[in-house]
Amino acid sequence: MLKNDFICGYTDITDKSFAGMSGRHERQGNAVHTSNGAGPHNIQMFVLAPDGTVLHCLPGYWDPRDLARELKFAEQLNKVWTDRTLRTSEKNQLFSTLQLRHIDTHPQQMVARSHMQGFDQKYEAEHRLNTSDTIANRTMAAAFLQPMGHAPQVAFKTTDVIMHERMAKRPFEPFERFDVAAYSDYGKPLYDKNEDEFDARSGRKLYTYEHGQKPMLGDATHYSNNNKPASETQQSNLWGAK
Repeated sequence: MLKNDFICGYTDITDKSFAGMSGRHERQGNAVHTSNGAGPHNIQMFVLAPDGTVLHCLPGYWDPRDLARELKFAEQLNKVWTDRTLRTSEKNQLFSTLQLRHIDTHPQQMVARSHMQGFDQKYEAEHRLNTSDTIANRTMAAAFLQPMGHAPQVAFKTTDVIMHERMAKRPFEPFERFDVAAYSDYGKPLYDKNEDEFDARSGRKLYTYEHGQKPMLGDATHYSNNNKPASETQQSNLWGAK
């Protein structure tokens, strides 16, 4: 799909104020599996119309199967955007409606791949218990505030829901006006899976960086309070439909 239907590019967000903190990973470095929406501060995958209008944005990492599903959805939104029979207000309303409806089309396997990481859940509960739109049940989420407390998964929305709900509030915005900071802001700013410390074939751990010695990207103030890094390469992908 990316080869045939999209023009792909990227922009480096390392020095942006909204960029999270992560380890530095070279192009030939290892890649590891993680859940959908993990590392939202580190990478945002935009899908743009040819005129630069934002059709969709996926924060963080996404499984290839789920990415393909969302790319097809973005193509559907592009048809709405280019429909000359619709007024702008009608396009915006349809955009928001389709974003929310798409949540119900997600297969259970995608939902299971979209659970928020436990450390991100804890961060939201400890810092934004009463304001975060990622929390489904604030009473249950408050369990993280207790010593050794842990909240159940159902206390938090899955990242596929968070993504579509946030996009529904941003109908057909120009890329240059899209509030990336607010859109991608959930969970810990520091995220790093330490993938380059493992052998790519065997999975065996080869070495461990001493604290503070690992080459890092982003705002160094995030690298504190015993927050062990864990990360995607910091960049925003820009995918424009042909």
